[in-house]
Amino acid sequence: MALSAFKSYDIRGTVGIDLDEDMFYRLGRAFARVKSPEAVVLGRDIRDSSPMLQDALARGLMDEGVDVSDIGLCGTEEVYFATDHLGAGGGMMVTASHNPLGDNGAKVIGEGARPISRATGLADMEALVEADEFGAPTGQGERRVVNTRSSYIERVLSFADLRTIRPMKVLVNAGNGAAGPTFDSIAEALADAPIEFIRMHHDPDETFPNGIPNPLLPENQPVTADQVKTHGADIGVAWDGDFDRCFFFDERGSFVDGEYVVGLLAAAILAHNPGAKIVHDPRIIWNTQRIVDEAGGEAVVSRTGHALMKEKMREVDAVYGGEMSAHHYFRDFMYCDSGMIPWLLILAHMNATGLPLSALVADMQAQHPSSGEINFRLKDADAAMAAVEADFAKGAEVDRLDGLSLSFPEWRLSLRKSNTEPVVRLNVESRGSRALLTEKTDALRAVIDRFA
Repeated sequence: MALSAFKSYDIRGTVGIDLDEDMFYRLGRAFARVKSPEAVVLGRDIRDSSPMLQDALARGLMDEGVDVSDIGLCGTEEVYFATDHLGAGGGMMVTASHNPLGDNGAKVIGEGARPISRATGLADMEALVEADEFGAPTGQGERRVVNTRSSYIERVLSFADLRTIRPMKVLVNAGNGAAGPTFDSIAEALADAPIEFIRMHHDPDETFPNGIPNPLLPENQPVTADQVKTHGADIGVAWDGDFDRCFFFDERGSFVDGEYVVGLLAAAILAHNPGAKIVHDPRIIWNTQRIVDEAGGEAVVSRTGHALMKEKMREVDAVYGGEMSAHHYFRDFMYCDSGMIPWLLILAHMNATGLPLSALVADMQAQHPSSGEINFRLKDADAAMAAVEADFAKGAEVDRLDGLSLSFPEWRLSLRKSNTEPVVRLNVESRGSRALLTEKTDALRAVIDRFA
């Protein structure tokens, strides 16, 4: 079996084609040899192949003498938490998140929930899996079922006190993924708060009867938006399959673009952490930088990608890091991303400002309108990027931290190749002019489309 499932930061592919039970057994043994842990935390999402693949990982780990702490059906962030909380030498989450139905994969971390990328061990694991020269088992670890959810809930709720907020109605869409049971535990702990929760597509279901949970896709957004309006909710929250990303809808049912969520969370966190550093990705930056500056914080840019964001946060001791792709990282959550902490913080921020979510977002959109991320599948990505630079770079401030960024006094573009997909991603922003934003976005499209 070809090892195309090994990506930059994780393992993902089609079951039976890119990965299978035997490969995951070898992955378990390879993880043990590369990281030398005494114990490893295992979790899984709701996909029908996940229990089989989790069992295979456990067998591989135990055959290398590693003990396994099995936390069962959970979100990726619960594996992050449990790995740190239990003092384990690593963690592995079986999930394909928002990939198609027949896919699966694994996210792997080291001690303290530190990310593992190709440069920090994943390439070594791939080589061992491919060689398949493990031989007979070298030990026999033990597998035990562990429940860390109550401790996880306690940590998550430490980020915001919602007991005294004004009454709110919150619609939540778990997408039939793993979020439902974990959310219910949070809601139970918030029983004394004046919050009415309305659940939709809530029960985990491996068949995903309402479609693969990926709220970032425009075609998936109306179902949540309509229910927000139908129920008169103050806010809508939707998650992907392993709920490491969450997405927001205002009280009018409008989807809140990720770059503005980063700004909202930066403002909410700086209100309680004056002078702190905020890390952000380089795609859409002006709104976040303005908010951080006005709040007395320090904005720090990082290359895109969870391993890079977490590394930069640790380097500068940032309290929060945000990507417009809906990954939100918190220093007090092992510098890891969470899909549950953000909605708690935004509810608290809405209460503190006394403003509805639509008003908070409208102010940011007016000051810094953006195109949102536009993806292009190209025959020659490098040629397209060179053409954009040739046509637009005159008079610009050029930045190559992550792809190509060109900044002008009144507008800015970011063009970069994806780390995980065969696409080029374009983002455009302006200082208060939607007409200029549209003009420049259309001009850039015309150049890039020549290479489609």
